[in-house]
Amino acid sequence: MTTMVATATPTVRVNVIRYAALTAKVLLFALLLSALIWPDLSGIKGKASTVRLIVYPIGAMALPLWWWVYGRAKSKLHDRYPWPADLLMTLPWLIDLIGNRLNLFDTVNWWDDAMHFILWGFLTAGVLLAFALRNLSRGLTAFVALGFGATAAVVWEIGEYFAFVRNSTELQTAYTDTLGDLALGTLGALLAGLILYQTRARVAR
Repeated sequence: MTTMVATATPTVRVNVIRYAALTAKVLLFALLLSALIWPDLSGIKGKASTVRLIVYPIGAMALPLWWWVYGRAKSKLHDRYPWPADLLMTLPWLIDLIGNRLNLFDTVNWWDDAMHFILWGFLTAGVLLAFALRNLSRGLTAFVALGFGATAAVVWEIGEYFAFVRNSTELQTAYTDTLGDLALGTLGALLAGLILYQTRARVAR
């Protein structure tokens, strides 16, 4: 009886995470569709809305597409689809859209900083869960997290600059804001890597 309960508990947990990931994707695509139909209500009008409508679906579907093309048959990291990684890699795009839809980026002073820290942590944790070896040392995990997080943060800031910042009123404060965003995103990625390492080490005991 005890064995049956122990076996059922991980299965229930996996199902919950799977449904959460699917729900997050449905909400994301619903918000993207609404932004396409009612751009004035989206919160991303004037903030590179066209680019976001392209990049966000790609970001949310990168892992499923990789699994369909390559991972399902050849992955040495997972014997089944990594739903926790999928959820973590979908949440940043969804939360960003919700924050813009509710105008939190423009009305709450600390929101943008918090999002760069938290969402980069989610994204980095998801990428490491999906693609990083489980037996990496603490140092290597931190190194990989920093490498991905810092690189992704730089790419994001360059994209923001060319997409809308250079032609907006934000240009006057863009340098300071960009430095802060890069620092917070990198720190969030590092923390995510360290938390993931500790979680994996605890599970392996």
